[in-house]
Amino acid sequence: MNRRNFLTCVALAPTISTNLLAQDYDVYLSLSEFATISTLNSRLKRLKKFVGFANFNLISYNQALYYGRNYSRVGAFSQKEIGMMERLFDENPNDYGFYGEKTCIDLNNKVSRKEVKKIPYTGHYLFKGKAEADYKKLISDVGDSIILTSGVRNVVKQMSLYVNKIYNCGGNMTKATTSIAPPAYSYHTISDFDVGRKGWGYKNFTADFALTNEFEMMTKLDYIGMRYSMDNRDGVRFEPWHVEVI
Repeated sequence: MNRRNFLTCVALAPTISTNLLAQDYDVYLSLSEFATISTLNSRLKRLKKFVGFANFNLISYNQALYYGRNYSRVGAFSQKEIGMMERLFDENPNDYGFYGEKTCIDLNNKVSRKEVKKIPYTGHYLFKGKAEADYKKLISDVGDSIILTSGVRNVVKQMSLYVNKIYNCGGNMTKATTSIAPPAYSYHTISDFDVGRKGWGYKNFTADFALTNEFEMMTKLDYIGMRYSMDNRDGVRFEPWHVEVI
């Protein structure tokens, strides 16, 4: 790792483990880039609070900019923040160890409410058709202990999750990008959804979900798949909770 990257890690992420700092193949943001990620992360969180959790899953990029310009509770996105969002959407994530397929080519991708169905008591939506049918059949086959934990995510929602992960990783782009798909590469934008065990909270987004009876039953179903298995070629961490719509 070069001196600049090392100093960036020390200054921005004092809690990053020693073994992570030793990984000289990891790519880090500069101090100024991380500062932009920090303000962008805060603004996107304010935007989510302003429009509401469920609506945040669907809003478009241009809508996000509109809310920022017109509502002080969000605040206008700065040129640096806009530039960072455009960069994160457009850049090739192969340099960070992510090799998945691009699923969305339009930063201002729009999701019509006519195309989706809100799932009661979850705050999430599913695409009508195969995704919605698969979820209903999944509940029928596995049981009502299964619950939708994440459904449709338009670009802004995926951008927010990605930016927050970069921030929490102290600007380590490699660690962030192999933990969550970049905003142009998420299958949540076109089909897939996440499920969990009721009452499990954050544990549903850990490998522990693979130890549940619900997961074991899911592996026996032939109408869904596992997008990110332990040996997936995309370079993404193991996600037993992520349902592939096939």
